Amino acid sequence: MTWIDEKARVELEYIRDAKSTGMYPFYRPFERGGIRNSVDGHQVVNYSSNDYLGLTMHPKVIEAAHKAIDTFGCGLSSSRVQATTTMHVELEERLAKFFGFEKALVTTTGYQAMLAVIMAAADKDTTLVLDNLSHACILDGSFLAAGTPGRQAELRFFNHNSAKSLKRVLESRERKNALVLVEGVYSLDGDMGKLPEITEVCEETGAVLCVDDAHGSGTLGKHGRGALEHFGIEGRVPLVVTAFSKVFGGIGGVVFGSEDTVDLVKHNARSFLFSATLPVPVVAAALTILEMLEKDSVALVAELHEKSAYMRKRLLERGFDLGNSNTHIMPVMVRDTTKAILLHHMLWEKGIYLVPIPYPGVKKGEERMRLNVTRGHTYEELDRCVEVLTELATMGGLIGGAPSE
Repeated sequence: MTWIDEKARVELEYIRDAKSTGMYPFYRPFERGGIRNSVDGHQVVNYSSNDYLGLTMHPKVIEAAHKAIDTFGCGLSSSRVQATTTMHVELEERLAKFFGFEKALVTTTGYQAMLAVIMAAADKDTTLVLDNLSHACILDGSFLAAGTPGRQAELRFFNHNSAKSLKRVLESRERKNALVLVEGVYSLDGDMGKLPEITEVCEETGAVLCVDDAHGSGTLGKHGRGALEHFGIEGRVPLVVTAFSKVFGGIGGVVFGSEDTVDLVKHNARSFLFSATLPVPVVAAALTILEMLEKDSVALVAELHEKSAYMRKRLLERGFDLGNSNTHIMPVMVRDTTKAILLHHMLWEKGIYLVPIPYPGVKKGEERMRLNVTRGHTYEELDRCVEVLTELATMGGLIGGAPSE
């Protein structure tokens, strides 16, 4: 046994215990895609999906991916430097136009896109300023930049969604340049970033603002152009990063910015230069969904907002604690790890798939089930989810802040 085997044996004891008792809730192997899934023949409706507009299984999207396979195969076996197709270029041009930026760069994952931006921009003259609830891709990119020999950036944090805290950090920074990294929607809590105030602070202090809008692109704003459209600050944020793994039904990332900034990322970011090209069938699927947004985004987004408002109203009426959520992502607060795991299994047995977020994924006392409303859910499915949650909430106080009658 090597030292790493011993490390794994010691550190993963709780995982082995959960598996041995049948309480392990993760990595369930779905037998098909979409919001309605099955595992070993057990039928469930998925409320943890990020397919917010319900377009992943749309026949036109599947047909476009099939056609792309006929022309380009499953992959291009190299990086974008020598494996860029006409479809990659078309997607970038149309994305930039739709979201209102000079240029866009498609990457293989959203995680990779954020690392690419941070590593291309940050050096010894840069202070990276992060919201203290930042996503792992922002944290990891910043840690990488702060530890790169000869280019070590300064790394600072500010209180979640606090423009005042951000301003204090920016005014006390040690480097001349500052890159502020925030999110349009914070995926664990479902709350929107306070972008108007944060944008104003960045403009006052000369900092560059980068918004990770993975959960806002296609879901926020009248036309689905994201958090910037929602807040009316289009044209004031220099950098936006988003992902295809939500509304666009596959995998991939996008960097939006000026032509010069995007070219800087394109020619300097190792995570982009040394990763394989996004497969063309995925590009074709994203192009097809983008075309749907170009033609009918107002109706698509409005339906998502209507169903989100309906579900929020019903859950709040039953007394559920949804934390600070004000979007389609609704954390049902349980505030106990054991209860969250038990609730997951009880919901699973009743055909409802809700992923628990236990400690250490969140702080102790903030354990929750993350419930994502999508346009693809029917009102009947939303009603049943509320009824089952209510039923279980009355059984031994499984949910913190049990519903009132």
